[in-house]
Order: sequence, then structure tokens, then C-alpha cells
Amino acid sequence: MRISILGGGGFLGRKIANRLAKEGTLGGHRVHGLTLFDIVTPPVPEAPFPVVALAGDVVDLPEAAIPPGTDVVFHLAAVVSAQAEADYDLGRRVNLRGTDALVDACRRLVAAGGKPPRVVFTSSVASFSATQADTLPDAAKQVPGNSYGAQKAAAELILADASRRGFMDVVSVRLPTVTVRPGRPNKAASSFFSGIIREPLLGLEAELPVPDDFGVWVCSPRRAVDWLLHAGAMDTTGMGLDRSLSPPGISTTVGDMLRAMDEVQPGASALVRRVADPAIAAIVGTWPPAFTAERARALGFVPHEPFVDVVRAFIEDDLAATRQERGL
Repeated sequence: MRISILGGGGFLGRKIANRLAKEGTLGGHRVHGLTLFDIVTPPVPEAPFPVVALAGDVVDLPEAAIPPGTDVVFHLAAVVSAQAEADYDLGRRVNLRGTDALVDACRRLVAAGGKPPRVVFTSSVASFSATQADTLPDAAKQVPGNSYGAQKAAAELILADASRRGFMDVVSVRLPTVTVRPGRPNKAASSFFSGIIREPLLGLEAELPVPDDFGVWVCSPRRAVDWLLHAGAMDTTGMGLDRSLSPPGISTTVGDMLRAMDEVQPGASALVRRVADPAIAAIVGTWPPAFTAERARALGFVPHEPFVDVVRAFIEDDLAATRQERGL
């Protein structure tokens, strides 16, 4: 099995690459080669198979990013939420034209006699709108309240049509807000959901731009990687034309997240300052706080652990590396 990761330098891309390198298999099939592609050359994990790392523009995708014989493509490359809202042209270019480039690359593979690759696309909870009182069923209509969500929803349709036409075999996973992200804050509107846990665990202050009772649909990096790898190997024959799903995350509140952190590290939440940010609140305030996720469970996506275990997992997996990266 040969695998490519577009966005292989991002934190989820690196985690998927590291898991594949450690296990050497995907869905019981041996991995024979891995290609990592991003705007900056991704780090190369030690692996029992060849790993190639490339840098470039996803809109001008080089053939080497998805070489002949590729079986699975993880499409993680994206301009994130607040950045896509602030820079409309950049968001459209990367999130839509980059998806077009992926479709064209898969078309070339098939036209040359290759098998349509499995494509795993990271879509988002941001492709929906809802109130804080809503729990969305699987059949809920996508009505994005921001440009990032609109671009993700549009990309889902583009990829589903390419799958229908036989250019690929796509599974679009509408990830919850992934928390706790390692490293530094980024330009995502959701960055503070990680920041209010990560920064206090590092001994730093963090700002909370929404009320403590604000509800959010989240998942851990561990679980996100599990889901994406499952999507890369699962049987898709029963999915029909609908190639998208919402995996079974956690519905929680910001206050409950802080209480979970204090259970693991007492008093850590004292470093969180309440500082209202209407611009950020306007973006995340349209995101649904809960989904039923029945279809994903039926398709073998594992349910989530409690949030206190998410905090413990961050400490175990990423806290030391984040502290070192940031020179703390």
C-alpha cells in the first residue's frame, strides 16, 4: 500500500505519518511507501518503508505528491477558519482550487490505468450552522455561517462527484474542533479551545473569548487520527452517493473543559482570563454543539473518551514536545 498525505507538515498530518511509521500497516495492509507534501517540507519519521517529503503549492500539485500506484490520499491541506474569513481570496484558492488539483491528480492516475485511490478529506463542523440548543442529526442540511465552512462544504460536493465518476473513492470526515492541539496558537477561530487547556498546562495565561457555558463539539488528536485512519481503510460499499459523515465526538462546555483540566492539574484554570472577542464569538457561535453521529458509529467509527482523558492524553503525548518547541 502506498499513501500520500497532503498537509503532511500539519499537526494531524505528522501524527498520521508517525502512526503509519510505527505500525507499518493500514487496515491490515502493509505500507510500502509514504509521500508527505506541504507548503514547507514536512519532517520525515523513521519508518520501515521509504518516506518522501516534498514542498510546494497544493494548487499547483506536482505529480510526485500523488505518484502512480498511490492507494490512499489523506487531504488535510487547508487555510483555517479565521484566516479564511479574513482572507477570502486565500481561503478560496487553497480550500477550493487545492481540492480541484487533487481531483485532477486522481483523474490522471485513473486515466493511466491505475485504481481510483481512497481519498480521506478532513471537512469540518464549521460546515454547519446551529444554535447552542441544537443537536444535529446525520441528515442535517449544511448551511455554513463562515467562508471556511462554505469552502469545506463545497469541497465535499466536488469530491463526492469525483467519487461518483470513478476518479477516487472518497470519505469526507467532518471533524469536530480538535482539542488539545500541540505547539503554538494558530489562526483558526477555534484555536482558543486548545489554548485554554494547553497554555495553563504550560504555566501560561490564556484568553477565553466566549462564556463558560458555551457548548462545543470536540475531539482529541488521538481520536481524530483513529477516525482518519479508519476512513482510509474502511469498506465504503454501503455509503452510496453520500460520502460524508460526522464522527462521534464529545459535546461539552468550556466550563466543563476547564473543570476537567483542574481535575488533572488542580488550579490550572486560574490562568484563564475572560476576554470577550466578538469577532471570534461570531464565527464559533454558528457551529453546532452536538451531533447524533449515528451513521459514523454504524460504519465503525469508535466513540469518544471523556474530556478528562483528553487532557491526560495531551500531557502524555504532546506537553513535553510543546514545551521544548516553545523554549519553555
